[in-house]
Amino acid sequence: MIIKEQGAPELGQVTFSDIKAAIYKGWCDMRRAPAYGVIVASICVAFGFLLGWITMATGKSYWLVFAAVGFPLFGPFTAVALYEVSHRLDYGLPLVFSEIFGVVRHQAARQLPSLCVIILMVFLFWFFIAHMIFAFFLGLSTMTNVSSSLEVYFTADGLTMLAVGTAVGGLFALLLFMITVFAMPMLLDREVDFVTAMIASFIAVKSNLVLMVLWGAFIAICTFAAMVSAFLGLYLVLPLFGHASWHLYRASEARA
Repeated sequence: MIIKEQGAPELGQVTFSDIKAAIYKGWCDMRRAPAYGVIVASICVAFGFLLGWITMATGKSYWLVFAAVGFPLFGPFTAVALYEVSHRLDYGLPLVFSEIFGVVRHQAARQLPSLCVIILMVFLFWFFIAHMIFAFFLGLSTMTNVSSSLEVYFTADGLTMLAVGTAVGGLFALLLFMITVFAMPMLLDREVDFVTAMIASFIAVKSNLVLMVLWGAFIAICTFAAMVSAFLGLYLVLPLFGHASWHLYRASEARA
Protein backbone atom coordinates (compact mmCIF):
# COMPACT_ATOMS: atom_id res chain seq x y z
CA MET A 1 0.00 0.00 0.00
CA ILE A 2 1.25 3.51 -0.87
CA ILE A 3 1.02 6.04 1.95
CA LYS A 4 0.42 9.44 0.43
CA GLU A 5 2.11 12.56 1.75
CA GLN A 6 0.02 15.59 2.63
CA GLY A 7 -0.05 18.78 0.60
CA ALA A 8 1.51 19.90 -2.65
CA PRO A 9 5.27 19.30 -2.96
CA GLU A 10 7.83 21.91 -3.88
CA LEU A 11 8.61 21.45 -7.56
CA GLY A 12 12.12 22.31 -8.68
CA GLN A 13 13.80 23.15 -11.95
CA VAL A 14 13.34 20.90 -14.96
CA THR A 15 16.31 20.30 -17.23
CA PHE A 16 16.63 18.93 -20.74
CA SER A 17 18.28 15.87 -19.22
CA ASP A 18 15.16 15.34 -17.09
CA ILE A 19 13.00 15.33 -20.21
CA LYS A 20 15.27 12.85 -21.99
CA ALA A 21 15.32 10.62 -18.92
CA ALA A 22 11.51 10.87 -18.59
CA ILE A 23 11.04 9.77 -22.21
CA TYR A 24 13.41 6.84 -21.71
CA LYS A 25 11.70 5.77 -18.48
CA GLY A 26 8.31 6.20 -20.16
CA TRP A 27 9.45 3.91 -22.97
CA CYS A 28 10.60 1.33 -20.41
CA ASP A 29 7.26 1.50 -18.57
CA MET A 30 5.37 1.14 -21.83
CA ARG A 31 7.36 -1.99 -22.68
CA ARG A 32 6.92 -3.45 -19.18
CA ALA A 33 3.15 -2.92 -19.17
CA PRO A 34 2.01 -2.66 -22.82
CA ALA A 35 -1.57 -3.79 -22.21
CA TYR A 36 -2.49 -0.66 -20.28
CA GLY A 37 -1.20 1.57 -23.04
CA VAL A 38 -3.22 -0.36 -25.60
CA ILE A 39 -6.40 -0.01 -23.51
CA VAL A 40 -5.97 3.73 -22.98
CA ALA A 41 -5.06 4.36 -26.62
CA SER A 42 -8.03 2.28 -27.80
CA ILE A 43 -10.38 4.49 -25.80
CA CYS A 44 -8.90 7.61 -27.41
CA VAL A 45 -8.95 6.11 -30.90
CA ALA A 46 -12.60 5.14 -30.44
CA PHE A 47 -13.37 8.67 -29.25
CA GLY A 48 -11.55 10.13 -32.25
CA PHE A 49 -13.54 8.01 -34.71
CA LEU A 50 -16.77 8.90 -32.89
CA LEU A 51 -15.96 12.60 -33.11
CA GLY A 52 -15.21 12.24 -36.81
CA TRP A 53 -18.41 10.29 -37.44
CA ILE A 54 -20.55 12.86 -35.64
CA THR A 55 -19.16 15.75 -37.66
CA MET A 56 -19.62 13.83 -40.91
CA ALA A 57 -23.11 12.54 -40.06
CA THR A 58 -24.32 16.03 -39.18
CA GLY A 59 -22.87 17.52 -42.36
CA LYS A 60 -20.53 19.73 -40.33
CA SER A 61 -17.27 18.08 -41.26
CA TYR A 62 -15.48 21.42 -41.46
CA TRP A 63 -15.62 21.40 -37.65
CA LEU A 64 -12.98 18.69 -37.78
CA VAL A 65 -10.44 21.51 -38.00
CA PHE A 66 -11.44 22.80 -34.56
CA ALA A 67 -12.08 19.33 -33.16
CA ALA A 68 -8.52 18.37 -34.10
CA VAL A 69 -7.21 21.33 -32.09
CA GLY A 70 -9.47 20.53 -29.16
CA PHE A 71 -8.93 16.77 -29.14
CA PRO A 72 -5.54 16.90 -27.31
CA LEU A 73 -7.22 18.86 -24.51
CA PHE A 74 -8.67 15.52 -23.39
CA GLY A 75 -5.17 14.05 -22.98
CA PRO A 76 -5.13 14.37 -19.18
CA PHE A 77 -8.33 12.30 -18.95
CA THR A 78 -6.69 9.34 -20.62
CA ALA A 79 -3.37 9.54 -18.78
CA VAL A 80 -4.67 8.73 -15.30
CA ALA A 81 -4.35 4.96 -15.65
CA LEU A 82 -0.88 5.35 -17.16
CA TYR A 83 0.20 7.54 -14.24
CA GLU A 84 -0.96 4.84 -11.85
CA VAL A 85 0.99 2.16 -13.73
CA SER A 86 4.20 4.21 -13.51
CA HIS A 87 3.31 5.08 -9.92
CA ARG A 88 3.21 1.39 -9.02
CA LEU A 89 6.35 0.55 -10.98
CA ASP A 90 8.15 3.30 -9.04
CA TYR A 91 7.09 1.76 -5.73
CA GLY A 92 7.71 -1.83 -6.84
CA LEU A 93 4.06 -2.80 -6.50
CA PRO A 94 2.45 -5.50 -8.65
CA LEU A 95 0.45 -4.43 -11.69
CA VAL A 96 -2.99 -5.85 -11.00
CA PHE A 97 -5.57 -4.78 -13.56
CA SER A 98 -8.45 -4.52 -11.10
CA GLU A 99 -6.36 -2.56 -8.60
CA ILE A 100 -5.04 -0.09 -11.16
CA PHE A 101 -8.43 0.75 -12.58
CA GLY A 102 -9.83 0.51 -9.06
CA VAL A 103 -7.54 3.38 -8.08
CA VAL A 104 -8.79 5.32 -11.08
CA ARG A 105 -12.39 4.66 -9.99
CA HIS A 106 -11.46 5.62 -6.44
CA GLN A 107 -10.34 9.01 -7.71
CA ALA A 108 -13.91 9.59 -8.89
CA ALA A 109 -14.84 10.31 -5.28
CA ARG A 110 -11.85 12.58 -4.70
CA GLN A 111 -10.26 15.64 -6.32
CA LEU A 112 -9.61 14.33 -9.81
CA PRO A 113 -13.15 14.80 -11.19
CA SER A 114 -13.06 18.49 -10.24
CA LEU A 115 -9.93 18.94 -12.33
CA CYS A 116 -11.55 16.97 -15.16
CA VAL A 117 -14.52 19.35 -15.03
CA ILE A 118 -12.12 22.26 -15.50
CA ILE A 119 -10.64 20.48 -18.53
CA LEU A 120 -14.09 19.84 -19.97
CA MET A 121 -15.14 23.46 -19.43
CA VAL A 122 -12.03 24.67 -21.26
CA PHE A 123 -12.75 22.26 -24.13
CA LEU A 124 -16.37 23.43 -24.44
CA PHE A 125 -15.37 27.09 -24.17
CA TRP A 126 -12.82 26.49 -26.93
CA PHE A 127 -15.57 25.18 -29.18
CA PHE A 128 -17.65 28.28 -28.43
CA ILE A 129 -14.73 30.59 -29.26
CA ALA A 130 -13.91 28.51 -32.35
CA HIS A 131 -17.50 28.93 -33.53
CA MET A 132 -17.19 32.69 -33.13
CA ILE A 133 -13.89 32.77 -35.03
CA PHE A 134 -15.38 30.70 -37.84
CA ALA A 135 -18.50 32.87 -38.02
CA PHE A 136 -16.47 36.08 -38.01
CA PHE A 137 -14.23 35.10 -40.92
CA LEU A 138 -16.29 32.55 -42.89
CA GLY A 139 -19.85 33.04 -41.70
CA LEU A 140 -21.02 34.13 -45.13
CA SER A 141 -19.21 31.35 -46.99
CA THR A 142 -21.17 28.36 -48.30
CA MET A 143 -19.66 25.19 -46.92
CA THR A 144 -20.92 21.62 -47.02
CA ASN A 145 -17.90 19.64 -45.90
CA VAL A 146 -14.13 19.74 -45.99
CA SER A 147 -13.75 17.57 -49.08
CA SER A 148 -16.07 19.65 -51.28
CA SER A 149 -15.27 23.08 -49.84
CA LEU A 150 -11.55 22.85 -49.14
CA GLU A 151 -10.80 25.85 -51.34
CA VAL A 152 -12.50 28.22 -48.90
CA TYR A 153 -9.62 27.69 -46.48
CA PHE A 154 -7.18 29.05 -49.08
CA THR A 155 -8.98 32.35 -49.46
CA ALA A 156 -7.70 35.39 -47.57
CA ASP A 157 -10.47 35.02 -44.98
CA GLY A 158 -9.91 31.28 -44.71
CA LEU A 159 -6.18 31.59 -44.11
CA THR A 160 -6.74 34.37 -41.57
CA MET A 161 -9.34 32.24 -39.80
CA LEU A 162 -6.93 29.31 -39.61
CA ALA A 163 -4.14 31.55 -38.30
CA VAL A 164 -6.31 33.18 -35.64
CA GLY A 165 -7.95 29.89 -34.68
CA THR A 166 -4.58 28.18 -34.35
CA ALA A 167 -3.21 31.00 -32.20
CA VAL A 168 -6.23 31.08 -29.90
CA GLY A 169 -6.36 27.28 -29.70
CA GLY A 170 -2.67 27.28 -28.83
CA LEU A 171 -3.32 29.66 -25.93
CA PHE A 172 -6.09 27.40 -24.64
CA ALA A 173 -3.82 24.38 -24.92
CA LEU A 174 -0.97 26.23 -23.16
CA LEU A 175 -3.19 27.26 -20.26
CA LEU A 176 -4.54 23.75 -19.86
CA PHE A 177 -1.04 22.30 -20.11
CA MET A 178 0.24 24.63 -17.40
CA ILE A 179 -2.48 23.79 -14.89
CA THR A 180 -2.57 20.02 -15.51
CA VAL A 181 0.87 18.73 -16.52
CA PHE A 182 2.00 18.37 -12.90
CA ALA A 183 -1.40 18.59 -11.22
CA MET A 184 -2.74 15.30 -12.60
CA PRO A 185 0.11 13.07 -11.35
CA MET A 186 0.23 15.10 -8.13
CA LEU A 187 -3.39 14.25 -7.32
CA LEU A 188 -2.55 10.56 -7.59
CA ASP A 189 0.66 10.91 -5.60
CA ARG A 190 -0.43 13.27 -2.81
CA GLU A 191 -3.30 14.21 -0.56
CA VAL A 192 -3.96 17.63 -2.05
CA ASP A 193 -6.96 19.57 -3.31
CA PHE A 194 -7.26 20.19 -7.05
CA VAL A 195 -6.98 23.99 -6.82
CA THR A 196 -3.69 23.76 -4.92
CA ALA A 197 -2.45 21.19 -7.43
CA MET A 198 -3.35 23.43 -10.38
CA ILE A 199 -1.62 26.43 -8.80
CA ALA A 200 1.50 24.39 -8.02
CA SER A 201 1.56 23.06 -11.59
CA PHE A 202 1.11 26.55 -13.07
CA ILE A 203 3.93 27.97 -10.95
CA ALA A 204 6.25 25.08 -11.81
CA VAL A 205 5.66 25.49 -15.54
CA LYS A 206 6.04 29.26 -15.29
CA SER A 207 9.41 28.87 -13.56
CA ASN A 208 10.54 26.50 -16.35
CA LEU A 209 8.56 28.24 -19.07
CA VAL A 210 10.76 27.92 -22.14
CA LEU A 211 11.68 24.27 -21.63
CA MET A 212 8.17 23.25 -20.58
CA VAL A 213 6.60 25.07 -23.54
CA LEU A 214 8.97 23.21 -25.84
CA TRP A 215 8.01 19.96 -24.10
CA GLY A 216 4.31 20.75 -24.52
CA ALA A 217 4.82 21.71 -28.18
CA PHE A 218 6.71 18.48 -28.81
CA ILE A 219 3.85 16.49 -27.29
CA ALA A 220 1.30 18.42 -29.38
CA ILE A 221 3.22 17.91 -32.64
CA CYS A 222 3.62 14.19 -31.99
CA THR A 223 -0.06 13.91 -31.06
CA PHE A 224 -1.21 15.63 -34.26
CA ALA A 225 1.11 13.41 -36.29
CA ALA A 226 -0.42 10.39 -34.56
CA MET A 227 -3.93 11.62 -35.34
CA VAL A 228 -3.13 12.05 -39.04
CA SER A 229 -2.50 8.30 -39.28
CA ALA A 230 -6.20 7.61 -38.65
CA PHE A 231 -5.49 7.96 -34.91
CA LEU A 232 -3.43 4.75 -34.95
CA GLY A 233 -0.26 6.59 -33.99
CA LEU A 234 -1.89 7.25 -30.62
CA TYR A 235 -1.06 3.65 -29.69
CA LEU A 236 2.56 4.78 -29.45
CA VAL A 237 2.27 8.44 -28.51
CA LEU A 238 -0.25 8.29 -25.66
CA PRO A 239 1.40 5.56 -23.56
CA LEU A 240 4.87 7.00 -24.10
CA PHE A 241 4.00 10.55 -23.06
CA GLY A 242 1.60 9.41 -20.35
CA HIS A 243 4.33 7.46 -18.58
CA ALA A 244 6.95 10.12 -19.35
CA SER A 245 4.80 12.84 -17.79
CA TRP A 246 4.75 10.93 -14.52
CA HIS A 247 8.52 10.62 -14.48
CA LEU A 248 8.99 14.30 -15.31
CA TYR A 249 6.79 15.19 -12.34
CA ARG A 250 8.87 12.90 -10.10
CA ALA A 251 12.09 14.47 -11.38
CA SER A 252 10.82 17.97 -10.61
CA GLU A 253 9.65 16.85 -7.18
CA ALA A 254 13.01 15.24 -6.39
CA ARG A 255 14.98 18.35 -7.36
CA ALA A 256 12.99 20.74 -5.14
